[in-house]
Amino acid sequence: MENPFVYSDTNKRYHTFHYFLKQKFGCKVAKISLDAGFTCPNIDGTKGYGGCTYCSAKGSGDFAGDKNLPLREQFDQIRTMMGKKWADTKYIPYFQAHTNTYAPLSVLKEKFEEALTFPNVVGLAIATRADCISDEIADYLGELAKRTYLEVELGLQSVHDVTGERINRCHSYADFLEGYQKLVDRGIFVCVHIINGLPGEDREMMLQTARTLSHLKLHSVKIHLLHVLKGTVMAKQLADGEFELLSREEYVQTVCDQLELFPPELVIQRVTGDGEKESLIGPEWSLKKLCVMNEIDKELVRRDSWQGKNYIR
Repeated sequence: MENPFVYSDTNKRYHTFHYFLKQKFGCKVAKISLDAGFTCPNIDGTKGYGGCTYCSAKGSGDFAGDKNLPLREQFDQIRTMMGKKWADTKYIPYFQAHTNTYAPLSVLKEKFEEALTFPNVVGLAIATRADCISDEIADYLGELAKRTYLEVELGLQSVHDVTGERINRCHSYADFLEGYQKLVDRGIFVCVHIINGLPGEDREMMLQTARTLSHLKLHSVKIHLLHVLKGTVMAKQLADGEFELLSREEYVQTVCDQLELFPPELVIQRVTGDGEKESLIGPEWSLKKLCVMNEIDKELVRRDSWQGKNYIR
């Protein structure tokens, strides 16, 4: 069967974020990762201590700006670097580090509204946890979504509660659904993060996560590879032999299987991830991100497959 989902100039067999943004805004759009100085209920003791077992001290904001700088300075520094690579670019400030709805509404409004005033900004992306979406915050985000492009990114990682407990996630899949529904009910684009290779999960569990999410009203997903960083709880668990890292081949096969299960209209914001080279324990092959992406492309071609091929509505 001929692949019906080759996405324009990307020549991809899945619905890339690049393609979505180009279609929506008609130009190159890039995210600029910011650290607004928030913390997390899984760090300060409200839900737990120490964060998720894979989480670095930077709260998954390893490539975000310097939290000691004002947001505008962070934005300008990163925009200057990006400008050398891409001309005539529009930007989406991305509140990435830690939990970016875990603060009083007045604080959130101040930071989000400020970011919308930055040069060439066309929207916002806000990373958070589903258990940190109050009705009051959801109402504000719903109003914000009527004024600008807005996506709220929810870290889920897995639909399996046994995994959530093992990685010290400190919320359940039911908690996730409650926060997710508040956002969807207000017309907000929701992006969900999942991680392949978490301790205790086999391939079928990873596919079940994709299968379950395929039936939600999601705008996009980010598929991450588990990479283990120095100084994390998971680094000690790996050293103690409690789990093994995925091989590149295992990861590529799993991602392709997941893409086949997702609906074709779902935006795939990423198909892999990497950690800071200086703090990465493994897998080392994750540092060659373009190589991993190319292997996913080649495997889809080898299979004569594409996003949504095995999706069941």
